[in-house]
Amino acid sequence: MTDDNYSGVTTGTVATACSLAALDAILEGPDIACVKVETPKKTLDIIIDECKLLSLNKAQATAHKNPYNDPDVTVNLDIISTVELLDKTDEQTDIIITGGVGVGKITKPGLQIPVGDYAINPGPRKMIVKNLCDKVPEGKVAKVTISIPEGVEIARKTMNPKLGIVGGISVLGTTGIARSMSSDAYKNSIVTQIDVAIASGIEDLVFVPGNIGEKLAIKDLGIGKEQIIQTGNFVGFMFEEAEKRGVRKFTYFGHMGKLIKVAGGIFDTKHAVADGRREIMVTHAALCGADMESLQRLFDSKTTDDMMDILNEINLSVEVSNSIASAIHERCMQRFDLDLNVILVDMEGNYLNNNMKK
Repeated sequence: MTDDNYSGVTTGTVATACSLAALDAILEGPDIACVKVETPKKTLDIIIDECKLLSLNKAQATAHKNPYNDPDVTVNLDIISTVELLDKTDEQTDIIITGGVGVGKITKPGLQIPVGDYAINPGPRKMIVKNLCDKVPEGKVAKVTISIPEGVEIARKTMNPKLGIVGGISVLGTTGIARSMSSDAYKNSIVTQIDVAIASGIEDLVFVPGNIGEKLAIKDLGIGKEQIIQTGNFVGFMFEEAEKRGVRKFTYFGHMGKLIKVAGGIFDTKHAVADGRREIMVTHAALCGADMESLQRLFDSKTTDDMMDILNEINLSVEVSNSIASAIHERCMQRFDLDLNVILVDMEGNYLNNNMKK
């Protein structure tokens, strides 16, 4: 669908293409295999999988997102737009956009769409309007209904349930072109967790790296999912966004193997960006008095769990964990106006440090 092997198109672009094809089918006939969609970035040719007339004034078109260089859960899903031309009343706009099966509904404040509306973001809404507005006959209004039949099931693999988006997935996109998870688009999607928590008046937030950290935090801290903020690998970005929004005190909770990187000033924890786990562990073990043989064993270890086993053997595990937790706290305070309560755990959720509040 694009000429860039490292990008694809957004759900919003595909929804727009289907809407355009369905409207064209009403006006010109259903023999439509491809449409040109004007996105904020450029005009794209989008292939239409199926287009059919449902009545003289109603048509439906289906298309999908082709795979691209990203683990996108919406790839290959059927995205359907049903367009119906209705007589226009004085107060109506030319285009009405709503959702159908598999498109989620907003139930919590703090998102770009108001509570009670379908999770079709402003970007896709603007694209649909821009691409259809000149084609809607005078005196008519085009009612556009976007459906994603598999969206109900797929939504369970997304952050939508935590964000209060129920019944399906969101129709997203700002530029019309989908980039990889390292992009600004992905960052913008995870920062909405903070916006929803603030809008809902939730306090005592707990930032965790991902799903494992979330499960352990809920079990160990006795908190609800609504208090959890997942950072992914973008720790620095998420902490900066929290600071911008006035959230300056929270708990940073997670497995030693992920959080230890922050003790070394690594705020993008993706393995391909930087590691440094063994170097950081060896440094703190040396500061806590570990002998040379133990330091060499730590340096030769493959995982932080193996390192913790060695520290347990020489009775330094708590002291080293406390040192690392303090370093994480200090690094964050140097970079942000934040006061973090750092809790390091192993894969079973056992606390490793005791110098912070539990």
